[in-house]
Amino acid sequence: MTYQECLDYLYQQLPMYQRIGNAAFKKSLDNIIALCDALGQPQHQFKSVHVAGTNGKGSSSHMLAAVLQEAGYKTGLYTSPHLKSFTERVRINGEELPQRYLIDFVERNKPLFEQVMPSFFEMTVALAFKYFADEQVDIAVIEVGLGGRLDSTNIIQPEVSLITNIGFDHQALLGDSLEAIAGEKAGIIKGNTPVVISTKQSEVAHVFEQKAAQVHAPLYFATDAIQVEPVAQDLQGQFYQVYRQGQLYLERLESDLAGMYQQYNLPGVLQTLAVLQEKGYTIPESAIRKGIAHTKTITGLKGRWQVLSESPLTICDTGHNADGIKQILLQLQALNPTNVHMVFGAVNDKDVTSILQLLPKSYTYYFCQAQIPRALPVAELLEKAKSIGLSGQAFGTVAAAIEAARGNAAPDEVIFIGGSTFVVAEIEEL
Repeated sequence: MTYQECLDYLYQQLPMYQRIGNAAFKKSLDNIIALCDALGQPQHQFKSVHVAGTNGKGSSSHMLAAVLQEAGYKTGLYTSPHLKSFTERVRINGEELPQRYLIDFVERNKPLFEQVMPSFFEMTVALAFKYFADEQVDIAVIEVGLGGRLDSTNIIQPEVSLITNIGFDHQALLGDSLEAIAGEKAGIIKGNTPVVISTKQSEVAHVFEQKAAQVHAPLYFATDAIQVEPVAQDLQGQFYQVYRQGQLYLERLESDLAGMYQQYNLPGVLQTLAVLQEKGYTIPESAIRKGIAHTKTITGLKGRWQVLSESPLTICDTGHNADGIKQILLQLQALNPTNVHMVFGAVNDKDVTSILQLLPKSYTYYFCQAQIPRALPVAELLEKAKSIGLSGQAFGTVAAAIEAARGNAAPDEVIFIGGSTFVVAEIEEL
């Protein structure tokens, strides 16, 4: 098989959430257990950190991996979905999975796939675990795909678990209340294994307290111990003063992730690193500083408040639920632009109306449709937008919408591209 033939086989044979949505989600761990049993249980052959949450789990996973790599550990990183290339999902020390490894893995295990009939995600998790075991990583940062309790990644026994913010997303699968959603995320909490909660949210704190007590897991609410104050910011990154137990801990900590929402991810990342230090990992301050200052360079992270050009200022972000969009709008407002040209698309299994209601009526909109079956048809998106007073045009592709926005935007105006990870994935510059 060539690499492309391998991908075609996977996309055609395996149900893929990225493409078709809820129908690909398996509410059971049976398939991933069967796959990993057949592969020799690779999930138990390396140390790991497990990361769940509604927003921030991807950024947090990349920051943790960058710091651990800078501390000298051979570090695996598993994230999803990918933006451009499948191999982005699986990295060791920032290097993407070799295409040859994927081809060999698929060719060797076709009979296993035909027997188990896994989803695309279940296959990729098994692949990642096998790769990390084969390459004998010191530690791997494993990002949950969706939820936690029934997510395919939830068969590892991590050194520590991290749960970022809890918000509304994937309600059809995870529940329609914050408590229910938190309960699914809390499903990654393991017996006698430390768990860090990035932000203490009063509505759901008791869910984590009850689960941790039930399984005797040491529980840390990161914001109880660590306070992060932004002190400077530009388009390429920002600086923070970090306090621990009220004392200055990290002065002018630099981050190359320019999204203002990163201040809510940092406490969880830093508390998770502190737990690892308590467990005997050597993570000097220099590694923390360098890892967080150069996360994008070290790990290849893309699409988080990423500046694509400066005239007109063009920014993209993968934020795609209500909480994520609110943070994006706050940061756009802070730029004080004369006008914002927003290229916006959505998927068909989201409550897009509640998101559209957050968007300013003063913006100029270019509604579009990503090239996946799960995309919300642009005619339907435009109709929903007009019904709540947003004005704009419909474009059949992301590329056409971006081209129109660039043709209309003055040099002192702002173009923003987002609404869905899959819209950002189709930006040519990425």
